Amino acid sequence: MQPILLRPIHEETTMAACDTSTIKIGETSTGMLIAVRGASVWKKHKKYTYNRLGPFIFHITEENKNEVYYALQGAYFVSECGRSRFGSVNLLQNPTRLATLLERWLQATLSTTMSDGLVLFDGSLTAGADTPVDQLKAILSSARKSKNIVLAFSKMTNLRINGCLITDVTVQQRAPYLLETSGLRLKPPMVLLGDIYVARLSHENYAFRLDIDKENTHERRIEALEKLVGNDVLSQGYPETLRLAHILCTFTANEVIAMQHFVARKCGLRIITRPDMHRLLFGPFGRGESYS
Repeated sequence: MQPILLRPIHEETTMAACDTSTIKIGETSTGMLIAVRGASVWKKHKKYTYNRLGPFIFHITEENKNEVYYALQGAYFVSECGRSRFGSVNLLQNPTRLATLLERWLQATLSTTMSDGLVLFDGSLTAGADTPVDQLKAILSSARKSKNIVLAFSKMTNLRINGCLITDVTVQQRAPYLLETSGLRLKPPMVLLGDIYVARLSHENYAFRLDIDKENTHERRIEALEKLVGNDVLSQGYPETLRLAHILCTFTANEVIAMQHFVARKCGLRIITRPDMHRLLFGPFGRGESYS
């Protein structure tokens, strides 16, 4: 792969990013308590501002899991294309699905309220699993109408070229630069709405998968990356705007304790502690329960 060299453009450019997180607060006799929070961060005139939404607390059970998810989906995405149904929602997957729903709504909001800017997504431009294809297409279309360009950064990837992870591919070139991939295919029902690059944006030599909306020209894509390099802090090659969005939506231990006390007092729910069977049976060799 031939590197695409990036020359920083220091022209003032507005950029924004968003991220969401979810955490399990505890379990009840009928289900589980979860919290979801999101954050949006803007950088304009060399200053960062943010807006944080939540935490939103839900009591999810087998009886209400579909009702909660599809009610929120209908509220966030009122068009028919946004109300695609996945069938029954797995209870353990429900927290991630709700966080993804909030994240797509934040992305749609940024894409329409900004103009002539860069919108940074956490993750890829892949649809068909947690996100309906038409929903993501609508978000990208809104961004293009507002003359924004979407850059989606993935910290981890399983995509490989010749048996090697794409982010492990290196060339003898000083950062910042891009490597353009080709011939990558996804298994149905997954649909890729962006072209995939490997981005090395700082001299620390960290690499990230970068998806850029397919509908943008090659020249516009490179210009967008050069504006990002020229305007944002790129410690470890990762945009500071996106890093702040992640930090601001993450829950702390003290917040979890506070939410547990709030729910117990306000709603009269009794949080129960179930034994960790892995720890109980295997002691220090138990890996613990996983709800991801």
